[in-house]
Amino acid sequence: MIKPGKPPLRSASPPAAADRIELLQTFVRIVLAGSLSAAAAQMGTTQPTVSRRLQQLERSLGLRLLHRSTHAMKLTEDGERCFERAQDLLKGWDAFDTDVRGDDAHLNGALRVVVPHVFGQAQLMRPLAAFMHQHPGITVEWLLRDRSADFIADGIDCAIQVGDVTDTSLVAIRLTEVPRMIVGAPALLAQFPPPAHPRDLAAMPWLAIPIFYRRDITLRHVDTGETCQLSIQPRLVTDSLFAMRSAAIEGLGLCIGSTWMLRHAVASGALVELFPQWQAAPLPVSVIYPHARFYPARLRRFIDAMRVAIPIAVNGAIDQRGGGGDAGGP
Repeated sequence: MIKPGKPPLRSASPPAAADRIELLQTFVRIVLAGSLSAAAAQMGTTQPTVSRRLQQLERSLGLRLLHRSTHAMKLTEDGERCFERAQDLLKGWDAFDTDVRGDDAHLNGALRVVVPHVFGQAQLMRPLAAFMHQHPGITVEWLLRDRSADFIADGIDCAIQVGDVTDTSLVAIRLTEVPRMIVGAPALLAQFPPPAHPRDLAAMPWLAIPIFYRRDITLRHVDTGETCQLSIQPRLVTDSLFAMRSAAIEGLGLCIGSTWMLRHAVASGALVELFPQWQAAPLPVSVIYPHARFYPARLRRFIDAMRVAIPIAVNGAIDQRGGGGDAGGP
């Protein structure tokens, strides 16, 4: 019912059911993105198109869904109720559509996925390509970021994360672990007496990457379980994995990095592996996404594909003794 005092919004001819689904998809994307322009960018369309769809949805429902000004946008009370119901409806519709079809050949829609810069470029492109070849109707925004994903504000469907997942509000599925190794350049090692124990490494210059370690390192002996704590004073701190590996090759310091990333440099003699029996804890690799009552079929299929492909991508790179190692990694 239209409330007294409100101008009538209902159109003479409501859109067809399929069209209304598209209008609801646009409305949900506007709310998640935070603005019409951001929603348009995420959907690959124009702001006038998004605005027109919103107005058409409001007219068809006879409700005002958003209060908009030059600098702000806020859901009305009706808009909040519509947003919650629309999310459930769209997710349920997607699941229904897939179940009725009985196969994945016709999956479509867009996925927004956040992945670590180097890992996403080097190790995950082949699994992504295989997934997209299998599902040609799905488009993907592959966002390379070495920071936590803001799922709601950025409209992210899922993220691949290297390292521990601490946000308990998210679903986290561990896919594999990335083993690491200690390395240094021959020229750097020649400047110091040969280390007899990992504790001797603390006296040498170090490179650090804050997301994984900065001043404290714990090593564990793979056979005895003995642990060794190192307190280091990094000579160079960087947030770039490429830069850390290059700096290590240039002899600026020791570092700890993924085995698959450094194996090629070790095999070529550019770097030397130190104390292979003493290892830093491997880094977990997880796919993470928000809790929801329903998940789009394209997201479910993507997660299923990554659960199979990522362990192969990581372990295969190690088995190949550095094949692709020049690309870097977490």
